[in-house]
Amino acid sequence: MREFLRALRRGCALICPRCPEPLFTGPFRMHERCPGCGYLFEREQGYFVGAIYINYAITIIICLGGYLLTEIFLAPGLAAQLVIWGGLCILIPLFSFRYSRAIWLNADYYFNRKLSPDDDGE
Repeated sequence: MREFLRALRRGCALICPRCPEPLFTGPFRMHERCPGCGYLFEREQGYFVGAIYINYAITIIICLGGYLLTEIFLAPGLAAQLVIWGGLCILIPLFSFRYSRAIWLNADYYFNRKLSPDDDGE
């Protein structure tokens, strides 16, 4: 359990599963390989589809939960709710993009460490 929590922490910190190097060069651009240890991040086309599911789950939990809490405690009109939560449904995935990719990469490394490619990219 300790190693899994470590993988989640590394994902939330946006660092490589093997070493403390950053995963991203900009807001949406990820290194192809780790600059420190050479670990290959995207091994095949579609590798980060799982990250899309994580991003979607984060968005749904925040927006649906926020909508329900706002409806229960503040009861604004439907138009206000649609503007608020519709806008956040667009902004939240942009914010959580990097985190969902990093969490996916670190979780995959944790569960499939023996299947991960080596430094030569094989």
